[in-house]
Amino acid sequence: MEYQPRLQKVYKEEIVPALMKKFNYKTVMQVPKITKIALNQGISAALTDKKLIEVGVAEMTAITGQKAVPTISKRDVSNFKLRRGNPIGVRVTLRGEKMYEFLDRLVSVALPRVRDFRGINDKGFDGRGNYSFGVPEQIIFPEIDIDKVSKINGMDITIVTTANTDEEAFALLKEFGLPFKNQKKNN
Repeated sequence: MEYQPRLQKVYKEEIVPALMKKFNYKTVMQVPKITKIALNQGISAALTDKKLIEVGVAEMTAITGQKAVPTISKRDVSNFKLRRGNPIGVRVTLRGEKMYEFLDRLVSVALPRVRDFRGINDKGFDGRGNYSFGVPEQIIFPEIDIDKVSKINGMDITIVTTANTDEEAFALLKEFGLPFKNQKKNN
């Protein structure tokens, strides 16, 4: 038997039947699923210190287990002293097993380590079944050695699903164990 991430197994065995019952889907193919998780970290101080991009790439690679790439600015913005072609952040997109592994670590280890954590905001849905939220500091991930961190950076995490509505996406992510602040969704 080949390896299968814990949440992928939970999705097939528990989440699919629960959502089919809740939304009265006719087939398993109608049940929404997570297609990818995109992580993005803007590093504003990288304009003056180029090494911060390398540090950001190393940290993001450690957190996700997949090589991160620097994001490059597309235009000049004189107010921010930004030149076109400068690296200004780090991003990585996870799919498949790595995506489930990351989601598992995010829900069970990283989010509970956030200071004064009361749940993630349930207003991050975009109307098409995708959910975005921000993490204030990268040190909540156990892969980051706090002693080696020179600068605290937050990151944006976007979970892309095949859900048609926010309500379906909310139910899906709730089943995966994402700790939302408000338990009931008012739509």
